Amino acid sequence: MATELLLDSTPMHRLFASVRLATPSDVPHIQKLIHQLAEFERLAHHCSATEVSLSSILFNSPPFQSFTVFILEISSNPFQSTLPHPLFSPITQTLTFNLPIHDTEKETFRSINDDGIDAVVAGFILFFPNYSTFLSKPGFYVEDLFVRKCYRRKGLGKMLLSAVAAQAVKMGYGRVEWTVLDWNVNAIKFYEEMGANVLQERRICRLTDEALQTHGNANN
Repeated sequence: MATELLLDSTPMHRLFASVRLATPSDVPHIQKLIHQLAEFERLAHHCSATEVSLSSILFNSPPFQSFTVFILEISSNPFQSTLPHPLFSPITQTLTFNLPIHDTEKETFRSINDDGIDAVVAGFILFFPNYSTFLSKPGFYVEDLFVRKCYRRKGLGKMLLSAVAAQAVKMGYGRVEWTVLDWNVNAIKFYEEMGANVLQERRICRLTDEALQTHGNANN
């Protein structure tokens, strides 16, 4: 009986999470998240993304035909999607914690959606179509997956990645793939727990900077 009373008296803090399609108005938040991701990956010196450069590229094509961004939002109020996007209905979850989440950047990432819900942007995922000749099917390649520090290890990264997987299944695509840094053991464990195959035999090959210019201009 004493145990039951203790459980009943434990304060519960409820939050609501939503994954939705990004819009051009989200670009300021996306730019900040990209720079936080670059700092986390120790690659901030390579990050030159600006609001202008992102705005000029990200929303030139319909969702899922080119670069697509899902935004993860958190709110203390339930999300009510009265005007869902015709190509993607927001995915929502209810989260319950024993302790409140202390978000020191709450005002920086504050977002008021079309339904008037006061929310905070907690993360994002950016992906685009690719193609597998072996499967003879298109798929999605995830370029970036990022959840802000105070919201990590709460199932929100899985929520974002699962949203992409669900869209791939809906469109009849064959796979979703991405890369992970070899030192990020927490991410590797997370992906393996989701059932992902972490391919040890693959290496990324990349032309950039001088090498890209040299080969790109070779026939000019």
